[in-house]
Amino acid sequence: MTNVVKFYRYKITKVWMFFALILVSQMTFSQKTEVFSFQDFQEIILKNHPVVKQANLYIKDAAAELMQAKGLFDPKISVVFDRKAFEGKDYYNRFESILKVPIYSGIELKGGYERNAGVKLLNEESPSLLFSGVTVPIGQGLLIDARRNTLLQAKILNDIAISEKQKIINKFIFSAAKDYWEWYLTYQKLKLNQEAYRIAEDRFKWLSERAKVGEIAAIDSVEASITVQDRLVIKEQSTLEFQNATLALSNYLWNASEQPLELNTDFIPQLIQPMVLERQKVDEILKNLEVNHPEIAKIIFKQKQLTIEEKFRVEMLKPQLNFNFNVLNAPLNYQKDAFANAFLLNNHKFGFDFAMPIFLRKERGKLQSVRIKQLQTSLEKTIITREIKTEIESAYNEVTNLTRQIEQQTSANSSQLRLLEAEKQKFDIGESTLFLINSRESKWLEMQTKLETLKAKYEKAIATLQFAGAVQF
Repeated sequence: MTNVVKFYRYKITKVWMFFALILVSQMTFSQKTEVFSFQDFQEIILKNHPVVKQANLYIKDAAAELMQAKGLFDPKISVVFDRKAFEGKDYYNRFESILKVPIYSGIELKGGYERNAGVKLLNEESPSLLFSGVTVPIGQGLLIDARRNTLLQAKILNDIAISEKQKIINKFIFSAAKDYWEWYLTYQKLKLNQEAYRIAEDRFKWLSERAKVGEIAAIDSVEASITVQDRLVIKEQSTLEFQNATLALSNYLWNASEQPLELNTDFIPQLIQPMVLERQKVDEILKNLEVNHPEIAKIIFKQKQLTIEEKFRVEMLKPQLNFNFNVLNAPLNYQKDAFANAFLLNNHKFGFDFAMPIFLRKERGKLQSVRIKQLQTSLEKTIITREIKTEIESAYNEVTNLTRQIEQQTSANSSQLRLLEAEKQKFDIGESTLFLINSRESKWLEMQTKLETLKAKYEKAIATLQFAGAVQF
């Protein structure tokens, strides 16, 4: 039995070396592995993923809307030709071309040319006429009109699109982060279970060899056999979970040509190094929510749009009163003093047009609707801001708590390793059994798995905090 004890001492020492190796380095399946960090993973997503590219289209769509709004101020040319001939008589031929140029202030410049001929022309119609003029809104439209309202809101729409884009990307990166750290956890579990299976298998082979030569009873290898089978099942389940987590992570990987990629089997996740999160960082997040958070920024921009809309609806309560003035001149009898004569009540045409609804119910109703939307948006901002602050505080509390748990679990794991070593020493002097050694190993494996689970939860909590505050640490 002395030889058996010595051999057990050798095997337990080997077991201890295996677990010590796991503690020192959790990086290697083989020499070919390469770390695929979360930063690299995130950069690939931001560069190539179709969801990110789709989010960028919001900005292009907003630019298209702005172009449409600017198009309301484009110069416009119109040409009208009207002819009537009946029973051999040329009643009239009327030709008119007009160029209108809207000015941002609401003023509209215009110029044109008329040419009329026929036996049935009206007395006030001129055979040939050049004209240039201006239309000035004196009442409704003086401060803001429909075109300016549309343009101002379209400019804000670009800011809303940027916020919407950031909101989509943040949400997607948050989802990717959770899947990455789940991949990390399945990898760590697989490593631990593979090493545990190798140790159990090695121990079983040794016991079987000793049983064959009669140094131990054959029944002594039964426990080792059960341990091998149990750890094999656990290892296979871990392999399945790691494969599925790898597939889930591959969903985020695309190349520049928008072709899906598969995660290389040689890649492994980065290590986790939990750090204490300073309260000052969280206070800064809360302080800068309106600047950094896309949800709140989006509401603020909507409020600006509604302010412009309210100003426009107030303007619509005024009566329409437009002043029109045109300088007239015959093109073939052009005189240098034509414009001067125009302002001396000669060679001109001017007038006013006025219109106003009696009750203004349509205009008052639209103004009231805008003010209700302003109140709704203000309440929405209050609610969302409160919810976001609560999410940030909850995430911070979880990060802080998990940091403490990881520290405590690490200490507990070290104590468990010392117990395993002590059990090995007791076995060396014949005061322990293989059952106790297996129990210590299984308990350490369980505690190490718990530690890695806490680390993964820590990183997910950090991702939650970043997503809630729309920031990066």
